[in-house]
Amino acid sequence: MGFGFNLFFIFILVPVTIILLLIWLFSKKQILGKTLGIIWLSVFGLALVSYIVQTLTAKKELKKKDYYGQYVVDRDFFPGKQADWQYNNFRFEIKDNDSIYFYLTENEKILQTFRGTITTTQPYNSERLIINMQQPTHHIVTSNPTTYRSAWSFYIVFESPKFNNVYFKKGQWTPITQ
Repeated sequence: MGFGFNLFFIFILVPVTIILLLIWLFSKKQILGKTLGIIWLSVFGLALVSYIVQTLTAKKELKKKDYYGQYVVDRDFFPGKQADWQYNNFRFEIKDNDSIYFYLTENEKILQTFRGTITTTQPYNSERLIINMQQPTHHIVTSNPTTYRSAWSFYIVFESPKFNNVYFKKGQWTPITQ
């Protein structure tokens, strides 16, 4: 728990518990015992709820294997014709042999493939993706991406000199239905 909880525990909860426990032992009133039980059940209940909420909302900690898979342009950030065009023209795949294949496409047809390798670094708990593309390469994959994590998923953003940020999410390419 946090610093505030520790202060509450040491300076309020423990002294109140000791005082109520002593009064209860000498007076034998059941209400004091029930009050102590309710106080401690509340503390444990709050700790349990806090743990569950933290577990459900904590950002996903990524490992190298989490990056393996196929990625498509995420059209949810900036929906419209430009996002649809990018979705139909760019996608990439990271394979478990640490290779990356960036595809220039026309819908389902792959026109050109740019190859490279990946590694990860772990400056904190979650690993970050580092790409090393063979030259020449496409302008979208000239620099390392930024990974944004949520509780259950993540997305990757490449900075492109022509398109600014290009957002990719894990998933299979499917034709756009209007």
